[in-house]
Amino acid sequence: MKPLSLHTCKLTEAQAAKLDAALQARHWQPRTVPHARFAYESAKTNLVFYQSGKLVVQGKGTGEFVEFLLEPEILQEAKLGYETVLNPELLLPRIGVDESGKGDFFGPLCIAGVYVNERVLAAWKDAGIRDSKNISSDKKISDLAELIRHTPGCVTDLVVVGNEAYNRLYHKMKSVNTLLAWGHARVIENLMGKRYQMNPPPVKAISDQFAASKSVIEKALMTAGREIQLVQRHKAETDIAVAAASILARDGFVQGLAKLEHQFQMKFPKGAGGTVDTAAKELVAQRGADQLGLVAKTHFRTALRAQGLPEPPKMEWRKKSS
Repeated sequence: MKPLSLHTCKLTEAQAAKLDAALQARHWQPRTVPHARFAYESAKTNLVFYQSGKLVVQGKGTGEFVEFLLEPEILQEAKLGYETVLNPELLLPRIGVDESGKGDFFGPLCIAGVYVNERVLAAWKDAGIRDSKNISSDKKISDLAELIRHTPGCVTDLVVVGNEAYNRLYHKMKSVNTLLAWGHARVIENLMGKRYQMNPPPVKAISDQFAASKSVIEKALMTAGREIQLVQRHKAETDIAVAAASILARDGFVQGLAKLEHQFQMKFPKGAGGTVDTAAKELVAQRGADQLGLVAKTHFRTALRAQGLPEPPKMEWRKKSS
Protein backbone atom coordinates (compact mmCIF):
# COMPACT_ATOMS: atom_id res chain seq x y z
CA MET A 1 0.00 0.00 0.00
CA LYS A 2 1.32 3.45 -0.92
CA PRO A 3 2.07 5.70 2.07
CA LEU A 4 -0.35 8.58 2.62
CA SER A 5 1.04 11.76 1.01
CA LEU A 6 -2.03 14.06 1.08
CA HIS A 7 -4.65 14.66 3.76
CA THR A 8 -7.35 17.33 4.06
CA CYS A 9 -9.93 18.07 6.74
CA LYS A 10 -11.84 20.92 8.38
CA LEU A 11 -10.81 22.35 11.75
CA THR A 12 -12.79 24.39 14.24
CA GLU A 13 -11.31 27.64 15.59
CA ALA A 14 -10.29 25.88 18.79
CA GLN A 15 -8.68 22.98 16.92
CA ALA A 16 -6.80 25.38 14.65
CA ALA A 17 -5.41 27.36 17.60
CA LYS A 18 -4.35 24.13 19.30
CA LEU A 19 -2.60 22.89 16.16
CA ASP A 20 -0.81 26.21 15.64
CA ALA A 21 0.52 26.06 19.21
CA ALA A 22 1.53 22.40 18.84
CA LEU A 23 3.52 23.10 15.68
CA GLN A 24 5.27 26.09 17.24
CA ALA A 25 6.18 23.96 20.26
CA ARG A 26 7.71 21.36 17.91
CA HIS A 27 9.69 24.09 16.12
CA TRP A 28 8.10 23.59 12.70
CA GLN A 29 9.26 26.24 10.22
CA PRO A 30 6.56 28.86 9.47
CA ARG A 31 5.80 29.68 5.81
CA THR A 32 3.87 32.38 3.96
CA VAL A 33 1.08 31.03 1.74
CA PRO A 34 -1.67 33.13 0.04
CA HIS A 35 -5.09 32.92 1.74
CA ALA A 36 -3.60 30.91 4.63
CA ARG A 37 -4.24 31.53 8.31
CA PHE A 38 -0.96 29.77 9.00
CA ALA A 39 1.43 27.42 7.23
CA TYR A 40 4.39 25.31 8.38
CA GLU A 41 6.89 22.83 7.04
CA SER A 42 9.09 20.11 8.49
CA ALA A 43 11.69 17.89 6.84
CA LYS A 44 9.02 15.60 5.35
CA THR A 45 5.74 17.52 5.56
CA ASN A 46 4.10 20.75 4.38
CA LEU A 47 0.99 22.01 6.16
CA VAL A 48 -1.39 24.87 5.29
CA PHE A 49 -4.46 25.98 7.25
CA TYR A 50 -6.62 28.23 5.05
CA GLN A 51 -8.96 31.09 5.99
CA SER A 52 -11.84 28.82 4.91
CA GLY A 53 -11.07 26.44 7.79
CA LYS A 54 -9.56 23.77 5.55
CA LEU A 55 -6.34 22.04 6.56
CA VAL A 56 -4.11 20.57 3.83
CA VAL A 57 -1.18 18.30 4.74
CA GLN A 58 1.24 17.03 2.07
CA GLY A 59 4.51 15.15 1.89
CA LYS A 60 6.14 11.87 2.88
CA GLY A 61 5.43 12.47 6.56
CA THR A 62 1.67 13.00 6.13
CA GLY A 63 0.60 9.61 7.49
CA GLU A 64 2.84 9.91 10.55
CA PHE A 65 1.60 13.47 11.22
CA VAL A 66 -2.08 12.47 10.99
CA GLU A 67 -1.68 9.32 13.09
CA PHE A 68 0.51 10.68 15.86
CA LEU A 69 -0.33 14.39 16.09
CA LEU A 70 -3.47 15.50 14.25
CA GLU A 71 -5.83 12.69 15.30
CA PRO A 72 -4.80 12.05 18.93
CA GLU A 73 -4.00 15.63 19.96
CA ILE A 74 -6.14 17.91 17.79
CA LEU A 75 -9.13 15.95 16.44
CA GLN A 76 -9.10 13.47 19.33
CA GLU A 77 -10.34 10.66 17.09
CA ALA A 78 -8.71 7.74 15.29
CA LYS A 79 -9.91 7.37 11.71
CA LEU A 80 -6.84 6.86 9.53
CA GLY A 81 -6.98 3.31 8.21
CA TYR A 82 -10.19 2.60 10.14
CA GLU A 83 -12.75 4.42 7.95
CA THR A 84 -14.49 1.23 6.89
CA VAL A 85 -14.47 -0.17 10.43
CA LEU A 86 -16.13 2.99 11.73
CA ASN A 87 -18.56 3.11 8.81
CA PRO A 88 -19.14 -0.36 7.26
CA GLU A 89 -21.60 1.17 4.76
CA LEU A 90 -18.58 2.44 2.83
CA LEU A 91 -17.99 -1.14 1.63
CA LEU A 92 -21.56 -1.87 0.49
CA PRO A 93 -21.99 -2.75 -3.20
CA ARG A 94 -23.69 0.24 -4.79
CA ILE A 95 -24.18 2.41 -7.86
CA GLY A 96 -23.10 6.05 -8.00
CA VAL A 97 -24.57 8.46 -10.58
CA ASP A 98 -23.44 11.95 -11.56
CA GLU A 99 -23.50 14.33 -14.53
CA SER A 100 -21.25 16.84 -16.28
CA GLY A 101 -21.95 19.63 -18.74
CA LYS A 102 -25.08 20.97 -17.06
CA GLY A 103 -23.55 24.41 -16.54
CA ASP A 104 -21.58 24.49 -19.80
CA PHE A 105 -23.12 26.39 -22.73
CA PHE A 106 -21.14 24.47 -25.33
CA GLY A 107 -20.98 20.70 -25.46
CA PRO A 108 -23.18 17.76 -24.46
CA LEU A 109 -24.74 16.76 -21.17
CA CYS A 110 -23.15 13.53 -19.93
CA ILE A 111 -24.55 11.31 -17.16
CA ALA A 112 -22.49 8.39 -15.86
CA GLY A 113 -23.10 5.52 -13.48
CA VAL A 114 -20.55 3.34 -11.69
CA TYR A 115 -21.08 0.09 -9.76
CA VAL A 116 -18.54 -0.60 -7.00
CA ASN A 117 -18.00 -3.44 -4.54
CA GLU A 118 -15.44 -4.11 -1.81
CA ARG A 119 -12.85 -5.41 -4.28
CA VAL A 120 -13.18 -2.31 -6.49
CA LEU A 121 -12.92 0.02 -3.51
CA ALA A 122 -9.73 -1.74 -2.36
CA ALA A 123 -8.23 -1.33 -5.83
CA TRP A 124 -8.95 2.42 -5.73
CA LYS A 125 -7.67 3.02 -2.20
CA ASP A 126 -4.73 5.23 -3.27
CA ALA A 127 -5.82 6.07 -6.82
CA GLY A 128 -6.92 9.63 -6.05
CA ILE A 129 -10.51 9.17 -7.21
CA ARG A 130 -12.50 12.20 -6.03
CA ASP A 131 -15.14 14.63 -7.24
CA SER A 132 -14.18 15.72 -10.77
CA LYS A 133 -14.77 19.38 -9.82
CA ASN A 134 -11.62 19.07 -7.68
CA ILE A 135 -9.52 17.86 -10.64
CA SER A 136 -8.41 20.69 -12.94
CA SER A 137 -6.45 18.62 -15.48
CA ASP A 138 -8.32 17.00 -18.39
CA LYS A 139 -5.39 14.56 -18.70
CA LYS A 140 -5.83 13.48 -15.07
CA ILE A 141 -9.59 13.06 -15.65
CA SER A 142 -8.84 10.90 -18.71
CA ASP A 143 -6.32 8.74 -16.84
CA LEU A 144 -8.69 8.17 -13.89
CA ALA A 145 -11.59 7.42 -16.25
CA GLU A 146 -9.46 4.78 -17.96
CA LEU A 147 -8.60 3.26 -14.56
CA ILE A 148 -12.26 3.20 -13.50
CA ARG A 149 -13.43 1.56 -16.73
CA HIS A 150 -10.77 -1.17 -16.53
CA THR A 151 -10.94 -2.01 -12.81
CA PRO A 152 -11.99 -5.69 -12.46
CA GLY A 153 -15.47 -5.95 -10.96
CA CYS A 154 -16.42 -2.35 -11.78
CA VAL A 155 -19.41 -1.88 -14.11
CA THR A 156 -20.02 1.47 -15.80
CA ASP A 157 -22.47 3.23 -18.06
CA LEU A 158 -22.42 6.61 -19.82
CA VAL A 159 -25.32 8.44 -21.45
CA VAL A 160 -24.23 11.29 -23.72
CA VAL A 161 -27.01 13.73 -24.62
CA GLY A 162 -25.73 15.61 -27.69
CA ASN A 163 -26.75 19.22 -28.19
CA GLU A 164 -29.47 18.58 -30.78
CA ALA A 165 -31.08 15.94 -28.56
CA TYR A 166 -30.58 18.11 -25.45
CA ASN A 167 -32.35 21.09 -27.02
CA ARG A 168 -35.17 18.87 -28.28
CA LEU A 169 -35.64 17.30 -24.83
CA TYR A 170 -35.46 20.65 -23.05
CA HIS A 171 -38.08 22.09 -25.41
CA LYS A 172 -40.33 19.13 -24.54
CA MET A 173 -39.63 18.95 -20.77
CA LYS A 174 -39.22 22.70 -20.08
CA SER A 175 -36.92 21.94 -17.13
CA VAL A 176 -33.25 21.11 -16.65
CA ASN A 177 -34.10 19.12 -13.51
CA THR A 178 -36.64 16.98 -15.37
CA LEU A 179 -34.08 16.35 -18.11
CA LEU A 180 -31.45 15.45 -15.50
CA ALA A 181 -33.88 13.09 -13.77
CA TRP A 182 -34.54 11.34 -17.08
CA GLY A 183 -30.78 11.00 -17.67
CA HIS A 184 -30.06 9.68 -14.16
CA ALA A 185 -32.94 7.22 -14.44
CA ARG A 186 -31.71 6.06 -17.88
CA VAL A 187 -28.23 5.34 -16.48
CA ILE A 188 -29.63 3.42 -13.50
CA GLU A 189 -31.84 1.39 -15.84
CA ASN A 190 -28.89 0.63 -18.12
CA LEU A 191 -26.74 -0.51 -15.20
CA MET A 192 -29.50 -2.66 -13.75
CA GLY A 193 -29.63 -4.31 -17.17
CA LYS A 194 -26.00 -5.34 -16.57
CA ARG A 195 -26.56 -6.58 -13.02
CA TYR A 196 -25.51 -10.08 -14.04
CA GLN A 197 -21.98 -8.59 -14.14
CA MET A 198 -22.29 -7.30 -10.56
CA ASN A 199 -21.17 -9.51 -7.70
CA PRO A 200 -22.70 -9.01 -5.21
CA PRO A 201 -25.71 -7.11 -6.59
CA PRO A 202 -26.01 -3.44 -5.58
CA VAL A 203 -28.08 -2.54 -2.54
CA LYS A 204 -28.67 1.09 -3.54
CA ALA A 205 -28.05 3.79 -6.13
CA ILE A 206 -26.74 7.17 -4.93
CA SER A 207 -27.09 10.48 -6.73
CA ASP A 208 -26.99 14.17 -5.93
CA GLN A 209 -30.26 15.79 -4.92
CA PHE A 210 -30.56 18.43 -7.66
CA ALA A 211 -34.32 18.95 -7.38
CA ALA A 212 -36.42 20.15 -4.47
CA SER A 213 -38.38 16.89 -4.46
CA LYS A 214 -36.64 13.52 -4.24
CA SER A 215 -39.47 11.99 -6.26
CA VAL A 216 -38.27 13.59 -9.51
CA ILE A 217 -35.83 10.76 -10.34
CA GLU A 218 -38.08 8.09 -8.82
CA LYS A 219 -40.91 9.05 -11.19
CA ALA A 220 -38.55 8.74 -14.16
CA LEU A 221 -37.39 5.24 -13.25
CA MET A 222 -38.79 2.26 -15.10
CA THR A 223 -39.22 -1.34 -13.91
CA ALA A 224 -35.59 -2.38 -13.38
CA GLY A 225 -34.62 0.89 -11.71
CA ARG A 226 -37.39 0.52 -9.14
CA GLU A 227 -35.85 -2.75 -7.92
CA ILE A 228 -33.08 -0.84 -6.14
CA GLN A 229 -33.15 1.68 -3.29
CA LEU A 230 -32.55 5.22 -4.58
CA VAL A 231 -30.64 7.53 -2.22
CA GLN A 232 -30.49 11.23 -3.10
CA ARG A 233 -28.49 13.62 -0.99
CA HIS A 234 -26.64 16.90 -1.23
CA LYS A 235 -22.87 16.58 -1.83
CA ALA A 236 -23.35 12.96 -2.92
CA GLU A 237 -19.97 13.18 -4.68
CA THR A 238 -18.29 12.62 -1.29
CA ASP A 239 -19.21 8.95 -1.88
CA ILE A 240 -16.47 7.36 -3.99
CA ALA A 241 -18.99 5.65 -6.31
CA VAL A 242 -20.53 9.04 -7.16
CA ALA A 243 -17.08 10.62 -7.42
CA ALA A 244 -16.08 7.92 -9.93
CA ALA A 245 -19.27 8.61 -11.90
CA SER A 246 -18.45 12.32 -11.92
CA ILE A 247 -15.04 11.53 -13.44
CA LEU A 248 -16.55 9.35 -16.20
CA ALA A 249 -19.18 12.01 -16.93
CA ARG A 250 -16.57 14.77 -17.11
CA ASP A 251 -14.36 12.67 -19.36
CA GLY A 252 -17.35 12.10 -21.65
CA PHE A 253 -18.07 15.83 -21.72
CA VAL A 254 -14.44 16.77 -22.46
CA GLN A 255 -14.30 14.25 -25.30
CA GLY A 256 -17.64 15.42 -26.69
CA LEU A 257 -16.55 19.06 -26.63
CA ALA A 258 -13.28 18.17 -28.38
CA LYS A 259 -15.21 16.42 -31.17
CA LEU A 260 -17.35 19.53 -31.70
CA GLU A 261 -14.25 21.72 -31.81
CA HIS A 262 -12.70 19.44 -34.42
CA GLN A 263 -15.90 19.33 -36.45
CA PHE A 264 -16.44 23.11 -36.44
CA GLN A 265 -12.74 24.08 -36.40
CA MET A 266 -13.43 26.48 -33.53
CA LYS A 267 -12.52 26.72 -29.88
CA PHE A 268 -15.52 26.23 -27.59
CA PRO A 269 -14.65 27.31 -24.02
CA LYS A 270 -16.06 25.47 -21.02
CA GLY A 271 -18.53 27.08 -18.65
CA ALA A 272 -20.68 30.14 -19.40
CA GLY A 273 -18.53 33.26 -18.89
CA GLY A 274 -17.22 36.10 -21.02
CA THR A 275 -15.02 33.93 -23.25
CA VAL A 276 -18.05 31.74 -23.94
CA ASP A 277 -20.10 34.80 -25.00
CA THR A 278 -17.32 35.81 -27.38
CA ALA A 279 -17.09 32.33 -28.93
CA ALA A 280 -20.89 32.13 -29.32
CA LYS A 281 -21.02 35.51 -31.13
CA GLU A 282 -18.14 34.41 -33.37
CA LEU A 283 -19.97 31.19 -34.25
CA VAL A 284 -23.14 33.08 -35.17
CA ALA A 285 -21.17 35.62 -37.22
CA GLN A 286 -19.30 32.93 -39.14
CA ARG A 287 -21.92 30.20 -39.57
CA GLY A 288 -25.30 31.67 -38.70
CA ALA A 289 -27.62 31.42 -35.70
CA ASP A 290 -29.08 28.12 -36.88
CA GLN A 291 -25.78 26.40 -36.04
CA LEU A 292 -25.99 27.23 -32.32
CA GLY A 293 -28.32 24.33 -31.62
CA LEU A 294 -25.73 21.87 -32.96
CA VAL A 295 -23.05 22.82 -30.42
CA ALA A 296 -24.76 24.59 -27.52
CA LYS A 297 -27.63 24.53 -25.03
CA THR A 298 -29.88 27.15 -26.53
CA HIS A 299 -32.00 27.88 -23.45
CA PHE A 300 -28.96 29.64 -21.92
CA ARG A 301 -29.12 33.45 -22.09
CA THR A 302 -25.80 33.24 -23.92
CA ALA A 303 -27.71 32.14 -27.03
CA LEU A 304 -29.80 35.34 -26.98
CA ARG A 305 -26.75 37.55 -26.52
CA ALA A 306 -24.93 35.76 -29.35
CA GLN A 307 -27.80 36.65 -31.71
CA GLY A 308 -28.15 40.21 -30.45
CA LEU A 309 -31.59 39.44 -29.06
CA PRO A 310 -33.00 41.05 -25.88
CA GLU A 311 -32.83 39.00 -22.69
CA PRO A 312 -36.02 38.61 -20.63
CA PRO A 313 -35.85 40.05 -17.11
CA LYS A 314 -34.44 37.68 -14.54
CA MET A 315 -37.03 36.20 -12.21
CA GLU A 316 -36.46 36.92 -8.53
CA TRP A 317 -36.10 33.62 -6.69
CA ARG A 318 -38.30 33.20 -3.64
CA LYS A 319 -38.50 30.20 -1.38
CA LYS A 320 -41.95 28.68 -1.35
CA SER A 321 -43.74 29.00 1.95
CA SER A 322 -44.63 25.69 3.57
